[in-house]
Amino acid sequence: MTLSINWMTVDCADPASLGRFWASALDYEIAFEDGDEVLIGKKHSAGPKLLFLKVSEPKEKKNRLHLDIRGDDQQAEVERLESLGAKRIDIGQGDVTWVVMADPEGNEFCVLRTLTPEQEAENEGEGWIFS
Repeated sequence: MTLSINWMTVDCADPASLGRFWASALDYEIAFEDGDEVLIGKKHSAGPKLLFLKVSEPKEKKNRLHLDIRGDDQQAEVERLESLGAKRIDIGQGDVTWVVMADPEGNEFCVLRTLTPEQEAENEGEGWIFS
């Protein structure tokens, strides 16, 4: 049997607003939206999608699951995400190569360092680059 991640679900207070934030952040499109849920993803892609579901209770603690995202220019992406409404946060990470941020509803995520072309090739091949 083979399984793959189809989408990840994020509980939130405002699915439309948070869905738009993440669609802009990831260059995704809104695939489905009603008042209580929004699904975003890349059109014609088998890659993971994000489903935002409205819940009544507020976020209280650190997420048990978070996204790690990587772009071509870490600093430029952090600044772009800040302009969309994200904030840099300190969760005690110390001196690391990634930037810890929170989306507009306080969900933590990390912007990983930019990889060199050689590291990108290794990441696509048999190697794993985690930070």
